[in-house]
Amino acid sequence: QVQLAESGGGLVQAGASLRLACVASGRTHPTMSMAWFRQAPGKEREFVGGISSLRGSTAYRDSVQGRFTISKDNAKTTMYLQMNDLKPEDTALYYCAALLGATTAQSMRDRRIYNNWGQGTQVTVSS
Repeated sequence: QVQLAESGGGLVQAGASLRLACVASGRTHPTMSMAWFRQAPGKEREFVGGISSLRGSTAYRDSVQGRFTISKDNAKTTMYLQMNDLKPEDTALYYCAALLGATTAQSMRDRRIYNNWGQGTQVTVSS
């Protein structure tokens, strides 16, 4: 089992930046692929972006493309989400997810493939 712990959320004004971190512990493995999802009140949990263990390829939802960037540290146990030019519609609880194995740009968007989830960190963007 892999334990995931998110941090870095907060309350910011529109246009500001935040960096979220997700630390993985337990039975981690170099083949672990990870992703960020978010869920706003009354809405379904949606894919934000992900990073595959296959060559570190990344993918993002259209609404954050060019504003958000995912990276991993050299040990490949911490994933970051750099969020720039935040908008009120980015307000949500942000979750980290992981699975052992490679993902594709398409498969990483499906929350059903992930069997490890963090508790979430709240991001609130005021206008």
